[in-house]
Amino acid sequence: MDERQRVRGGGPPWGRHGPPWAGRRGEGERAARWPWRSTVLLTVLVLFGSHVAAHRQHGERAALDGFAWALLLVASGLLLWRRRYPVAVAFGTAAATTVYLGAGYPYGPVFLTVVVACFSAVVAGHRRAAWGAVGMLWAGHVLVAHWLYRWLPPAGDHAASWAQEGVIAAWVAAIVALAELARVRREQWARDRAERAQAARRRADEERLRIARELHDVLAHSISVINVQAGVGLALLDTDPEQARSALTTIKAASKEALGEVRQVLDTLRTPGDAPRAPAPGLDRLPELVEQAASAGLSVDVEGEPPRLAPGTDLAAFRIVQEALTNVVRHSGSRQARVRVGHDAGTLRLRIDDDGPATGADAGGSGNGLAGMRERAAALGGTIEAGPRPDGGYRVLAVLPLKPAAKEDDR
Repeated sequence: MDERQRVRGGGPPWGRHGPPWAGRRGEGERAARWPWRSTVLLTVLVLFGSHVAAHRQHGERAALDGFAWALLLVASGLLLWRRRYPVAVAFGTAAATTVYLGAGYPYGPVFLTVVVACFSAVVAGHRRAAWGAVGMLWAGHVLVAHWLYRWLPPAGDHAASWAQEGVIAAWVAAIVALAELARVRREQWARDRAERAQAARRRADEERLRIARELHDVLAHSISVINVQAGVGLALLDTDPEQARSALTTIKAASKEALGEVRQVLDTLRTPGDAPRAPAPGLDRLPELVEQAASAGLSVDVEGEPPRLAPGTDLAAFRIVQEALTNVVRHSGSRQARVRVGHDAGTLRLRIDDDGPATGADAGGSGNGLAGMRERAAALGGTIEAGPRPDGGYRVLAVLPLKPAAKEDDR
């Protein structure tokens, strides 16, 4: 290991995360870890419990010897691999327990090894293997208790009652049913986590899209005004210094407003839980839009009074009008536009017209501006229609549903 890497890491590469057998972090971490503690605890319980059971069943079952202790250790030790190889461990513990019972050793907590192994197999999704291992153990016990007992220790043993077999079968069914319930709950938790993660990603994508729309609308409008005024200032710098000074003043005001709105958008990224410092713009700022358009050489006539709107609807309506006027400044040869605001019981209608002619192939705006307007309208359940008019010029028609402010705020 490089000396600098040793100093940075503060020891061996696994020093901060445990030894190599402790497993990897991330996906599959649970399956990669070795269940040392639970296996050791269960092994102690099985050995001690079997010792106590041997004393209580003295004379009825065969005494524990070296082979018995080896079988108990094998059945318990296999549980160390139950997360990595659940199927093999389930059948291995069932086989070791069957041999233990066939040798006539005392009944005791050795059954716990099969219970834990089959439980882990069911939770891991290997239901058939778990049922098969349990069935193998039960069939082996029935075979020994009702037929092979004559030739197997202990001497003088007699057949077990079928009532006892029924009790054992009931316990087995209850244990497997509990394992199935745990598996179903675990799968439900996994689905819930996946759905929450997907919802979080979707909210993040929607927030990024919202911020992108806001930045586009703010910058596109302000930069269009600045571009027009810069051209006017350059053209009149020598012949009409006062008019050039007025253009520079407009540029300063437009850039200041754009910086303020961009700063407000970026503040929501830095402190997403805080309330915005300034209220979001709405149709009450239409006079400011008209004034800004006038500074860019565009005369705007406004008809109609906007109703009281919910904040989200008000912002979307303002941005749609702003983008439509920006497109007139950038893509139309007309120096006059008309904005009509109308509404009925449940619908807000915005119509923005200009008489053209278009100054380029993308008249009316065919890029992110129109896409942003459509996304804003669609997010509220509205529509946008934009295209050339039959009599010339261009029209943007927005239809937005009216929603009570309280309802939207509570959403």
